[in-house]
Amino acid sequence: MKGITKPTLEYFRPAPDKASGAAVIIIPGGGYGVVVYNGEGVNTAKALAEKGVAAFVLKYRLPSDAIMPDKKIGPLQDAQQAIKLVREQAAQWGIDTGKIGILGFSAGGHLASTAATHFEKSYVENASNTSLRPDFQILIYPVISMQDSLTHGGSRDNLIGKNPSRQDVELFSNELQVRMNTPPAYLTHAADDKLVDVDNSIAYFEKLRRLKVPVEMHIYPKGDHGFIFRHPGWMEPLFAWMKQNNWLKN
Repeated sequence: MKGITKPTLEYFRPAPDKASGAAVIIIPGGGYGVVVYNGEGVNTAKALAEKGVAAFVLKYRLPSDAIMPDKKIGPLQDAQQAIKLVREQAAQWGIDTGKIGILGFSAGGHLASTAATHFEKSYVENASNTSLRPDFQILIYPVISMQDSLTHGGSRDNLIGKNPSRQDVELFSNELQVRMNTPPAYLTHAADDKLVDVDNSIAYFEKLRRLKVPVEMHIYPKGDHGFIFRHPGWMEPLFAWMKQNNWLKN
């Protein structure tokens, strides 16, 4: 999908007898140029709902000078708004306000990690002062950095422009934005990813580990970018991690 001017959040509800109280907001990838809505979004949401997790697929606005005063924060506004909405509606949807996570693929992983490291500043109207901090983050072959040596060029050009300031490069290089209160993370990537270098996940892992943020990482030797379409069992270790942290029922 491209040309998205109105963000949406599609809800996939777990069966009441399976519901664990956890919720995950899913952010599909697409280099900040398109949104891989069905392949990464809907399919993942159905698999999570099947396991008892309330799943929400975010169709976010793509960075655009035409519809945004500041295109760098447009997608982040949509991610924050989604977290805010799910947290504020949690009671009526049977969701535990302390179990709301975010999951992103590729450039959607950049957006998810941005939401997980920039939550102290609200980019949306938040008079109720609702917490915008995800309780956990799940990043699948994510773009993490905007630095020349690591970034995915297309994602960077689309988000912060072809000649970004040093300040913007650092602000949106999320490995530089990790703090001790960054949410626990699950990372997975393929070592032979030719589009988004696995060093994005490794740099983020290192930073989280050094600051003692709980983090688990799974690296497949092969599978390239978009490996979820070639590794049908890729969610099994993720479900095990979610069970261990009580986000899934045992």
